[in-house]
Order: sequence, then structure tokens, then C-alpha cells
Amino acid sequence: MRAIQVTEVGGPEAMKLVEVDRPEPGDGEVVIDIAATGVNFIDTYQRGGLYPMDLPLTPGPECAGTIAAVGAGVSDFAVGDRVAVAASSGSYAEARVAPASQCVGLPDDLSFELAAAALLQGMTAHYLAFDTYALADGDRCLIHAGAGGTGRLLIQLAKSVGAEVFTTVGTAAKGEIAASAGADHVINYAEKNFADEVRRIAGTETPLDVVYDGVGAAVFDDSLTLIGKRGLMATFGNASGPVPPIAPLALSRAGSLFLTRPTLFDYVATREALVARATDVFDRIANGSLEVTIGATYPLEDAAQAHHDLEARKTTGKLLLVP
Repeated sequence: MRAIQVTEVGGPEAMKLVEVDRPEPGDGEVVIDIAATGVNFIDTYQRGGLYPMDLPLTPGPECAGTIAAVGAGVSDFAVGDRVAVAASSGSYAEARVAPASQCVGLPDDLSFELAAAALLQGMTAHYLAFDTYALADGDRCLIHAGAGGTGRLLIQLAKSVGAEVFTTVGTAAKGEIAASAGADHVINYAEKNFADEVRRIAGTETPLDVVYDGVGAAVFDDSLTLIGKRGLMATFGNASGPVPPIAPLALSRAGSLFLTRPTLFDYVATREALVARATDVFDRIANGSLEVTIGATYPLEDAAQAHHDLEARKTTGKLLLVP
């Protein structure tokens, strides 16, 4: 079967399309024939070495498809079941092995494409909005990269509980996308300093309860200046590079701030938590309260181009690979 493989960490060109043996399931595992694969920034961190992985590597935790084989001890799933998974790596391929405990069943009316677009980023936005900082009516938040896959979903979830949403984008077109998701204040950082704009709009020096930052180094320092006393900085991504070390005393001086670097996998650490969070995301898609945007679809052999586009921040919504 065909798969993307990385034998040496590096840029997008490190990914090569190769022929590999079809996987076989071990105990507690299933084999999924992949219909659609989600492309995420975590894939670029694995490929580039920021998140060290064993080599050779087939990137990508997220995909949706049909179970083709089950291993010993698997009782929750059977051959032919429609599932999605966001675990470990291996999704840049025509088929992959996955732990059955990390798979979730798909509603009949949810397409493979939407499932692959929604699972990882949808659950990420879900835990950020409802657990990392449990947003409530009247809270003020800043969501960086509001036109991206996670950012657009997070805006919608924040508005669903009545939060006031500030967001940043890099172009006017991306601003329209963020506004269409419900953002109250859209700031084009290519035209204005986002921190100055937040303070101007909010009318106070420390106007925010929480900042959700998937961008990283380029916005971290200025974002800290916007958070009120005992507020929270949730830095969950490194699109512009990892955040440099920070002294705890700086958080004290800024108003006894909280700083967290969360990851999805700690918020779906149990089977029950995974199923509950995925189910709520899928239910919101079904009832129309959460809209998922697929920005572009690439054939598997064009995975390097997908990474180029993602890292250049040329994209909006979710990127997919189709084997």
C-alpha cells in the first residue's frame, strides 16, 4: 500500500511517498482503511523534529475511514464500522493500525471528510473553551488565528456560551472568515498592533480573562500584557515557533497570571472522556451549532505541498489528504 514516510527529520520535502506492507492489527488494535486524513500543525512538529518521534515515521494522528480488520480482544468495533481516530501517528497512508480504545464511531450522516476535519481540532477547541478555561457569559477572550481550523471552531464555541471574542487574522479575507464564525472584534495584525487594538476597543489596560494562543513565539509576550489579574494564558501551538522560557516571577508581576501549555491527549486520557468529547463535537455539527470548514483537499502524494501551505499560513479552515 502507499504511505508517506519520513526517514530523516526536516522540511516538507522530508516526506516521501513509498510502498509499504499493509498493517496487521495486534491485540486491542484495529486496521482502518483511510478515507480522509486531517492535516494538523502537530504533523509538522513530528516531521520537523520539534516533537521527537521514532523513525521511519508515517505522520499524522487523525483520520477517518472503515475498519478492515480487528485484533484479539477488540469488542467495541467490528469490520465495516465507520470510525475516526486522533492518536499517535500513521494516518498519512492508505491504511493504518490504531488502538481500538482511541477510535470513535461515526454517526451515519457524518461524512468521512467532515469527521477527519472535525475530530482533532474540534476536540481541541472543545477542551480549551470548556475545560482549560471554562468560558462563561460575559467573559472576554482573545483567540489568535481566528480563520484557522481550530480558531474558527473555538470562536463558535466561545460565542455559544456568551463570551466576547477578540481574534487576530493576517488578511482581510481571513477577517471575513473569522467574523462569519461570530467574532465580535477582528484585528488584522498585518495592519495594526493587535495588543494596542485590543486595549483601544476594550478601553482598559488589562481587558481579557483568557488568551488562547496557537501561534506561539510571535504573539506570546504582547498577549500576556492583555490579561487581567489571575487571568489565564493557554498557549497550545507553535505556528510561529515555540515560546521561549519564561520566569515564573514575570507571571506574578503581570497580575498573578496562570500559564498552561495544554495538549488534547491529556483531556481525552480515558475512553469515557474521549467518547464524551467527540460525541458533543459531532452532535453540535449535526444540529448546526458548530460549522466545520474544509479549506483544501490534497491527494496523498501532495502531502508536502499541504505542509508548505499550512506552515506559510496561506490556508483557512481544515486541510485534508485523500489517499
